[in-house]
Amino acid sequence: MSRIVAVFFDWAGTMVDFGSRAPVMAMEQVFGHAGVPVGEAVIRRYMGQAKREHVIAILSEPEIAARWRDARGANWTEADVDALMVRLEPAMRECAGVCRDLVPGAAGTAASLRARGIKVGSTTGYTRTMMADIIPAAAEQGYAPDVIICAGETAQGRPAPLMLWKAMVELGTWPASACVAVDDAPVGIEAGRHAGMWTVGLAGSGNGVGLPHAQFTALDRAERVSLMQPVIGEFVEAGADFVIESVADLDLAVAAIEQALRSGAQPGSAPTLFLGELVA
Repeated sequence: MSRIVAVFFDWAGTMVDFGSRAPVMAMEQVFGHAGVPVGEAVIRRYMGQAKREHVIAILSEPEIAARWRDARGANWTEADVDALMVRLEPAMRECAGVCRDLVPGAAGTAASLRARGIKVGSTTGYTRTMMADIIPAAAEQGYAPDVIICAGETAQGRPAPLMLWKAMVELGTWPASACVAVDDAPVGIEAGRHAGMWTVGLAGSGNGVGLPHAQFTALDRAERVSLMQPVIGEFVEAGADFVIESVADLDLAVAAIEQALRSGAQPGSAPTLFLGELVA
């Protein structure tokens, strides 16, 4: 049996929706409807946060705030955020329903962890409503985590550790130093660090590169690594213990964490280590 007691996965860009496309599609739709179009780069800058916090972060950018004021005749308010969220909930559900395929290797990775006695949990920046169609679709594809903590179900979202701690409580798993947080966004790595867990960043499948699976895998290795380099840098800055390309490589990180636990090491005690395709 493993020394690791639980692994907590993010959802979009980590276990489903290679490239984390759904939030971009939904945000573009909602801000466009409000008369203040927002580009993909701005949307991706705050990926991983709870969606209300994500909306506020976008509106708080000086250029976006100025364009909102020009288009709407006044500075944005919390009431405007409320109105955007009313439209974002169904838009996210619709877009997530389109982008609901599992990341290749996700189901097998979860099954492998369970076979070793490791519990599988999850947290997400999506609300429970946004997840309504994703959860059963993932289960049909072979992935059903033991617990799912959604945005709004704790007092604060990422980078606070509260969702991860709530997931630990519901699973009855401890200590945090025997748990692992896996995420495609630096803010998720920060949450894992704050929670006292081992952290694994995914450089290829998520928000940082932002390409669909077919387009990403069509690139040669040098092109893929080049696209991942800035993402890797962000994970290093966030303090990730390990960085891999996708969850298909998680067994490498699990083996490294088990070895670290046997030696008495703690999360965050060593420089970031790159595994798999990133060092091939």
